[in-house]
Amino acid sequence: MAVCEVCFRHCDLKEGATGACGARTCVEGSVISSNYGRITSLALDPIEKKPLSRFHEGSMILSVGSFGCNLFCPFCQNHDISRSKGDEFDQKITPEKLTELALKYRDRGNIGVAFTYNEPLISYEFILDTARLVKAQGMVNVLVTNGTCELPVLEKILPYIDAMNIDLKSMSEKTYKEVLGGDLDSVKAFIRRSAEECHVELTTLIVPGMNDSEEEMRSIVDFIAGLPGGESIPYHISRFFPRYNMTDREATEVSWIYHLADIARTKLKFVYTGNC
Repeated sequence: MAVCEVCFRHCDLKEGATGACGARTCVEGSVISSNYGRITSLALDPIEKKPLSRFHEGSMILSVGSFGCNLFCPFCQNHDISRSKGDEFDQKITPEKLTELALKYRDRGNIGVAFTYNEPLISYEFILDTARLVKAQGMVNVLVTNGTCELPVLEKILPYIDAMNIDLKSMSEKTYKEVLGGDLDSVKAFIRRSAEECHVELTTLIVPGMNDSEEEMRSIVDFIAGLPGGESIPYHISRFFPRYNMTDREATEVSWIYHLADIARTKLKFVYTGNC
């Protein structure tokens, strides 16, 4: 038996069992990343696609993803990998090889490595091993995450991370718990600590009937503005489209996205709209 310390769930795992994320397993009394180096996606992307709008604008970044996630968002756009147990994915890459690829693509504008697509922090050991090598080569590390991670794990990787885009999916603890299977307080603590040490941008997907009210937007904006350097933290407001297990509602109205963005701009300097 062993307890996983990565997120608030603290899954208590018997030998050979895998946690709720689908990618951390008890082996010989210790919880390890069972998706370490097992990749599902590898692409050279514009940095703005992460999205990061005020970090090395116009550059490219080598983006890598695996499988598994510790949230259960019913609107997940990458559910084929986030909910996978990895049985269909056998491609592997080492931290050394990934760093070599990052260096190889420098002449195409690459500035480093982005850990993205699924929830990367459930394999924080791979991030740590790779990010150290990337940093040693003078390149940057980017993390795209849901922020559902305990602070001791964050502290291990934070010295090597240059920028993050973190999802802030709602300011409702009920929504996090009952819809997403998450914990709002964990995410808020993760965001606050990250903003103290590296470049942070935040993203909210606006889902009709879930988090699309003016009141919730004002609550989100108040939280962001209260962070270290909060008024200058870039904030991305994205339009929802019916996906996965949430096809019971229409896409968010574009005009409403713009309206919520105007509310956000009353306290934040850099507000961006996406999927519009």
